[in-house]
Amino acid sequence: MKDKQFLMIPGPTPVPETALQAMAKHPLGHRSKEFSAILKQVFQDLKWLFQTQEDVFIYTASGTGAMEAAVYNLVNPGDKVLSLVIGNFGERWAKIAESRGANVERLSVGWGCAINPKDLKAKLSADKNKEIKFVTLTHNETSTGVTNDLKTLNDIIQEHGALSIVDGITSIGALPFKMDEWGIDVIVSGSQKGFMIPPGLAFLACSKKAWKIYEQCKYPSFYFDFAAYKKNAKKDTTPYTPAVSQIAALSETLKMMKEEGLNNIHTRHAKIAGGLRVAVEAMGLELFVKDKKIRSNVIVAIQPPEGVSVADIRKGLKDDFDIVVADGQGELKGKIFRVGNLGFVCERDMIATIGALEIVLARLGHNVDRGKATAAFIEAVMSN
Repeated sequence: MKDKQFLMIPGPTPVPETALQAMAKHPLGHRSKEFSAILKQVFQDLKWLFQTQEDVFIYTASGTGAMEAAVYNLVNPGDKVLSLVIGNFGERWAKIAESRGANVERLSVGWGCAINPKDLKAKLSADKNKEIKFVTLTHNETSTGVTNDLKTLNDIIQEHGALSIVDGITSIGALPFKMDEWGIDVIVSGSQKGFMIPPGLAFLACSKKAWKIYEQCKYPSFYFDFAAYKKNAKKDTTPYTPAVSQIAALSETLKMMKEEGLNNIHTRHAKIAGGLRVAVEAMGLELFVKDKKIRSNVIVAIQPPEGVSVADIRKGLKDDFDIVVADGQGELKGKIFRVGNLGFVCERDMIATIGALEIVLARLGHNVDRGKATAAFIEAVMSN
């Protein structure tokens, strides 16, 4: 049906009408008093969302831009970096650090697994001379549907003394995260995820410990330079032309998030993802992530039934129902499909997706007990 496509992927995610309306207005001058007033409130709200007293920088970039900003403002060529890799985006940290000229070592696990804190502890304990200066890690890995135990891993990193650099692109605004309380050094995120606006903005916050390391960086980034953004944030502006319409939309979605409350946001994501997992099993499908404790509450990775291809499932959902779900990435391409519930997604959206998936699977020859999965989802969310 024309103009009714719905994204059930890990990003971009659906956008609220109020945010779309804010973007549709004529853009404000980026040095105007009116825009500075909006930006001042946005900066305050971002501190609330990140649970920090530190400045949260806004870059006109994708989340990968913020990842590069983190590395290029902190890491000197030759520095030793330990990258914790549990999927595609953990590997991206390693590649960015290598492009900086860092000496990168990977602590990798099979896709569908999380980093075992004992393994990280052993790795860092063996670093007697404290050569490892930075540890990069992913909070929530959407390529596999796994969430790392960030607080526990960060505690181990802090005990060693290295700087933690965290990808929170799909966790901020959806999963519990407390920058200051947990002692996170650097966190990055992106607008097209839990922030509920289109791609185009990236965010970064760094601790006082990270700031001291920045001051030792020999060749900091020009466009992403921490000092330039920190200086301008104090004046409710940015060093370079920002995506003003995106920030206007962000001001609206941050208001929505504050009205809902962080605990309610986290509960909503957990409830919908939990209900989806129950529904998937009711269809006779297998979840890719076997360990219940590490399953993501913003993306569910699903294995197709025998004899049915991921391509056909995705095509059926898109062509017949205008619902878009994601393929696997990298080594999982064609082996799993991923259903997102990140950001502006409610129970109604997931009921529609589950019902559509039941029909598509039945048409493709999978033996589906029709209506069972939808009923299972409803029962799960009502019991929670």
